[in-house]
Amino acid sequence: MITLGLTGSIGMGKSTVARMFADEGVPVFDADAVVHRLQGPAGALVDEIEAHFPGTTGEAGVNRGALAERVLTEPEAMRRLEGVIHPAVREAREAFLAAHADAPLVLLDIPLLFETGLAEAVDKVAVVSADPEIQRLRTLARPGMTPEKFLRIVSLQVPDSEKRARADFVIPTDCSMEETRDSVRRIVACLSGAGDS
Repeated sequence: MITLGLTGSIGMGKSTVARMFADEGVPVFDADAVVHRLQGPAGALVDEIEAHFPGTTGEAGVNRGALAERVLTEPEAMRRLEGVIHPAVREAREAFLAAHADAPLVLLDIPLLFETGLAEAVDKVAVVSADPEIQRLRTLARPGMTPEKFLRIVSLQVPDSEKRARADFVIPTDCSMEETRDSVRRIVACLSGAGDS
């Protein structure tokens, strides 16, 4: 099995690219989806997050906006939150890899692949990238996003230029969907072939 780590800064189109890999038959582990499930209604981490950050949860689970406001400007609070979330996500990732042990290629969609040191734990890294202005416009179109919040989030992420430099593959998304899909198909063909050798 080859493990391909997929990452990209906010607004780069990573979720769309992950779906393209799934369309090609590649099993996809979506770290964000796992976090949403763990923080959703009756999620396994809701009580622990409430204990650390009182008032950030309710019947619908974690209020992600309220939690983000609490941790984005406080490095120590962010570390506490990561200490709750990362072990649970790691457990889910290990279960996914065990369930797909026979697959020639799996995709690990991990937004903070470089920031959490997980780039060393995968065989190859693909970075989703777009022009900075396109990234900004895409992100600001999200509900509840502000220019200030966007800048805070970007400041916590490894710069796109560094991600591109460290990647085995760069997948552009500031082009047509078909061009992006062609990039995905080339990577799948390359790595699926590598798995046979």
